[in-house]
Amino acid sequence: MASSLGTAAVSRILASSSSSSDGARLSLRSSSSSSSPSPSILSFSYSLKSLAFSPLSSHFSRHQRRPVVNVSTRASPKCAASDPDQLKSAREDIKELLKSTFCHPILVRLGWHDAGTYNKNIEDWPQRGGANGSLRFEVELKHAANAGLVNALKLIQPIKDKYSGVTYADLFQLASATAIEEAGGPKIPMKYGRVDVSGPNECPEEGRLPDAGPPSPADHLRDVFYRMGLNDKEIVALSGAHTLGRSRPERSGWGKPETKYTKDGPGAPGGQSWTVQWLEFDNSYFKDIKTKRDEDLLVLPTDAVLFEDPSFKVYAEKYAVDQETFFKDYAEAHAELSNLGAKFDPPEGIVLDDAPKQAAPEKFVAAKYSTGKRELSESMKQKIRAEYEALGGSPDKPLPTNYFLNIMIIIGVLALLTSLLGN
Repeated sequence: MASSLGTAAVSRILASSSSSSDGARLSLRSSSSSSSPSPSILSFSYSLKSLAFSPLSSHFSRHQRRPVVNVSTRASPKCAASDPDQLKSAREDIKELLKSTFCHPILVRLGWHDAGTYNKNIEDWPQRGGANGSLRFEVELKHAANAGLVNALKLIQPIKDKYSGVTYADLFQLASATAIEEAGGPKIPMKYGRVDVSGPNECPEEGRLPDAGPPSPADHLRDVFYRMGLNDKEIVALSGAHTLGRSRPERSGWGKPETKYTKDGPGAPGGQSWTVQWLEFDNSYFKDIKTKRDEDLLVLPTDAVLFEDPSFKVYAEKYAVDQETFFKDYAEAHAELSNLGAKFDPPEGIVLDDAPKQAAPEKFVAAKYSTGKRELSESMKQKIRAEYEALGGSPDKPLPTNYFLNIMIIIGVLALLTSLLGN
C-alpha cells in the first residue's frame, strides 16, 4: 500500500473462477488513444482508512482517471473448495509480496470489501452478498467505494494464476488476514473453502459499503454493520484496523498531501496517515483518535464518533489502554466478517493451522514423594495424594515451609534434652 506500482502498463487479469480457463476475463489497460498522460497506478497508500470499506474512495473519480476495464459477461463454472496445500503455499507468497511492496492496507481492504456487502436479511446465495469473490468483476470494481482496488487485484493475480486450486473468495480473505498478522496484529482464526460466484451478474448492487463523512456517522455505521449482523463492539474493534495506511487527498478527497510521517514513504511519499507508525498494527489508532493532539494525523467523522457515541466509547476507551483486549476482540470480529455470506465446501470449512496441543499433565506417582523402596498400593497412592494436595502440595510444588513450627519443634526438643540431662 505504501509502494507505488508505477505507471499503468498494459496488463491482463483473469476474472474467471479458479477451476475454469473459459470464464470471464478482466483486462486492465491504460488508454493509449488519449492525449492526456497515462494515469499512474494508485500507490498502496490508498488505504482502508476509510473505515474499512473505504469511504475515502467515494471521492476518487473526481481526482484521478481509472484504467479502462473490459469484461466479458460470459459466466464461468462455480468453484468448489480450495486446495489446503495450495492455500498454505499462497500464504507464503503473500508474505513475500507484503515484504516487497508494503501493501498491507490495500490487501486488508480487498478482503473487507468483498465480505462487507453481506445482507443478513437475504437468505439466498449469492444474492445475500458477502465473501464470494464477486469483487473480481468490473461491475463491482466500478462501485465508488471500491476505487483503487483494481490495483490490489493486480497484485495478487499472479498468485491466483500460480495456485489455480484456490478460489478468489478464499484468496481475498487469506490476503487480508495475512496482512494483519504480518503487520504485527493478532493471529486471525480463519477458515477456508469459500465458493466463488460464477459471473458478474451475481455481483451485489452498489451502496452496501459505508461512507467516511455521512451526516450522522453513528447512525450510518450501525445501519451498515447491523445489516451484516455485527454489533457495536465489533464495529469499534474493526475500526481499529485503521491503524494501517494513509489517505491522499487527490484520490480520496480526505487528508493532507504530505506530513512529517509520510514525506519519506516507505514507498511513494505523501498522504496523511491515521497513526505515526502506519504500517504497524497496534492500538495506537484509539490513542491518537482520543487525544487529537497531532495535526499531522487524520481523524474522519467515522473515527471521531467512536469517542462521542456512548456505546462506541465504552469499547474505544478500553482498547486505547488495553491492547491485549483489542487484539482478542479484533481477531474474533475479523474472522466473523471474513465468513459473512460465504458458502463453504466442505460446509465446515478448511482450517490451515491446527490448534496447539496442550501438554498432558504429569501423571502422579506416589513413590516420587515417598522415601520407602516398596511400591505402594493404588489406594494408598490416592490417599497420600489427596492429603498432600489438601496441604497445598502438588507434583511440581513442594509444601510450604512453616518456619515458626520448625522453631517450636527445635525448642521443644532442646527442652526435653535439658530435662533429661538435669535428671
